[in-house]
Amino acid sequence: MKIGLLGTGNLAVALGSAWASAGHSIAVTGRSPDRAKAAVERIGAAATPVDPGRLAGQAEAIVVAIAWDGLAEALRLVGGPEGKLSGKTVIDCTNAVDYATGRLLPETGSAAELVADVAAGAHVVKALHLFAGASWPFTGERESAPVVAICGDDTAALNRTAALIGDLGARTAVSGGLTAARQAEEAAGFVMRVVAAGANPRFAVPDVDPGLLRAETSDS
Repeated sequence: MKIGLLGTGNLAVALGSAWASAGHSIAVTGRSPDRAKAAVERIGAAATPVDPGRLAGQAEAIVVAIAWDGLAEALRLVGGPEGKLSGKTVIDCTNAVDYATGRLLPETGSAAELVADVAAGAHVVKALHLFAGASWPFTGERESAPVVAICGDDTAALNRTAALIGDLGARTAVSGGLTAARQAEEAAGFVMRVVAAGANPRFAVPDVDPGLLRAETSDS
């Protein structure tokens, strides 16, 4: 698949490198051409820097890995308001939280819904914001692979996102439509608060076996 990366930071590079290793081609762009070129050098031969205005034409799926304060501007650079991303799968990885407090920064809605508003006609999926770039690719046993919660309104876009996440070595769980993105983004803030309190967030949520839960429900 041809993947467009909107972003040049560590998460974008880690995702691009993992997908390049899985056989995908990567187009990289951002607000700084020099940083885009540097990201491409880190990803390798499968990656190419492109002008922001050309990203949509170079990719079947666009992955947004931008800081919250530059999100709308970056989407404008790639022609989001003009409909250049219309019909595209757009995977939003934005972590829209205050890193010091864990507070979600959008007063209403979510970063993913902002992406959908600015990128006219795009099929937006929220995914991959909870995991650091160093998580990818996951190369352990399938049974212990990370579960990436995704949400969105378009079935084809969800399926495409799930396939790309599978190429990272992870599993997916669809948590709802795009209106579920605010809850997903708040989860990142919760994780940060638990870490700041000196605990591992892995142990801050219950270990629930869905199969056993369904069995108990059917017996009641």
